[in-house]
Amino acid sequence: MQVKELEAGRPSGYIWQTTIAAPFSCFGVGLHSGEQTTVRVLPADPGAGKVFVRVDLPDAPVIPARIESVRQTVLSTELVNDDASVRTVEHLLASLAGMGIDNARIEIDGSEVPLLDGSARSWVSAIASAGITTQSAPRVAALTISEPAIVRHKDAFVVAMPSEELRFSYGIDFELDAIGNQWHSWEFDPATFATEIAPARTFGFADQIEQLRASGLIKGGSLENALVCSADGWINPPLRFSNEPVRHKLLDLIGDLSLLGDFPVAHYLAYKASHGLHTELVRQLIAAQS
Repeated sequence: MQVKELEAGRPSGYIWQTTIAAPFSCFGVGLHSGEQTTVRVLPADPGAGKVFVRVDLPDAPVIPARIESVRQTVLSTELVNDDASVRTVEHLLASLAGMGIDNARIEIDGSEVPLLDGSARSWVSAIASAGITTQSAPRVAALTISEPAIVRHKDAFVVAMPSEELRFSYGIDFELDAIGNQWHSWEFDPATFATEIAPARTFGFADQIEQLRASGLIKGGSLENALVCSADGWINPPLRFSNEPVRHKLLDLIGDLSLLGDFPVAHYLAYKASHGLHTELVRQLIAAQS
């Protein structure tokens, strides 16, 4: 696989770095920890990228939102720097990336980003209210994929394919009739990200709840912040989209791929994938550039 520089496939005006125009805060309960945390997102200098700062810990350690920081990907993506960690970063990172934000300082007073309503809608609303500032530094020339790159596990896969546009597509397939086989595709555009991708909520299965909680997971999950599906259908309808589950998976993909920094211009296609496969593709793409 070869990777080369090319400024193409981006919306007009995408050549300049951006940050938020003013700080904003959100607070809520973490999906897995069940602990309440507050996140404060602040503007950052050009070239800073996105970094988490654990303001509750001595010396406020900084955790870069880069693939090198990933520790584990069990039902969420966790970033670490030495003994400091932050979990379930994907929705906030997807919101910043989907809205075209390059640089942000993310201060958090705990170990998990709050789930809010299970989607990225509140994050996107907060970003829109804060405003977006174009900075004086240009983006590093966007990269494009000249040959397909793929990672797979059994019948699940994630692939980056050569493309003249930046596009993300996802497919899922579940035995439950309420979900079944679903697909969704989205071309990078902050306006449609806010309306078509960000509102999609995380989802789970009624018959897995007890097992996951026994394993120390989803302590903060509820019918208020996640869609729950059973053999008889959705326990807490209505859905925001007929294919809301796959749109949420696409949201997760965007958040995980944002660990690349700037997205290489490509068509990213995933099927029945996971945070583990998403981040494995990031590692493969990074390796191809070195």
